[in-house]
Amino acid sequence: MTQQVPSSAGVPAKTETYDSRYEALDLWPTGTLLDALLESQLGAVASVKAALPGMEEAITAALPRLQRGGRLFYVGAGTSGRIGLQDGVELIPTYGWPEDRLVLLLAGGDAALFQPVEGAEDDEEAARTAITTHKAGPDDVVIGVAASGGTPYTCAALTCARAAGSLTIGLSCSPNTRLLQDAELGLLIETGPEVVAGSTRMKAGTAQKVALNMLSTALMIRLGHTWRGQMVDMKIVNAKLVRRAHRMVQQLTDCTEAEAKDALEKAEGSIKLAVLVCFGFAPAEGRALLKQHAGNLRTVLKNR
Repeated sequence: MTQQVPSSAGVPAKTETYDSRYEALDLWPTGTLLDALLESQLGAVASVKAALPGMEEAITAALPRLQRGGRLFYVGAGTSGRIGLQDGVELIPTYGWPEDRLVLLLAGGDAALFQPVEGAEDDEEAARTAITTHKAGPDDVVIGVAASGGTPYTCAALTCARAAGSLTIGLSCSPNTRLLQDAELGLLIETGPEVVAGSTRMKAGTAQKVALNMLSTALMIRLGHTWRGQMVDMKIVNAKLVRRAHRMVQQLTDCTEAEAKDALEKAEGSIKLAVLVCFGFAPAEGRALLKQHAGNLRTVLKNR
């Protein structure tokens, strides 16, 4: 059974409601408590399934914009904002996404990464200023994330971006919310009340992480940043990734380790180009073909 926690702001979001099943959880044996927490996390992951049709629609709408060189924006406050930032920043090393095509907007700025910034999530003017400063336009894709679906900063950012012609995608864990109304495409991932009432870093946070992971990964795959299930646009930034790149080129071309190393050197660290070198292309020829086919390795090899 669930009941609403009284709120001076009116009816609370579903993520803020109270589940009386957990009233005595501080008295439960630790094993029982962990079972309950795991059950709630698994439920959060399962809740994403209902949003799959909406996610497919969002990906279909986003692709042509990004193919034209548009940018990806992630917007949020508090836990939701940090989860968005985490998803976005990983696109750079994992898929070689250009830094100048990624905009990460967290209410309160960098200071809010490590501690709450008073009033930041309520500052709609700051959100509008951020969107205007970054000159969001018709080819840009702006993803707003809010567990409650009503965070003023996030909603204002999406409203401003939508007015500028950007594709706006709103991800809410509560139904019938401002975010879902303000976004061009609203994604509802209904997670319900938390084990610890209102602690949306738990179920809601997990569902947001899963949904954003799926959304961005599917976009990167559709944009040609993978081939045969491998991260062929990965940035090689440490010793572990050097070894991974060698293995990747070997697996994709059936070459020796020495040949993979030599190809990567000729390709100046580009895994896609190294694959083409192993298949007999000269580096300059491979670069030209990748540019011609928008970096899509499969298309280059299909048309050789």
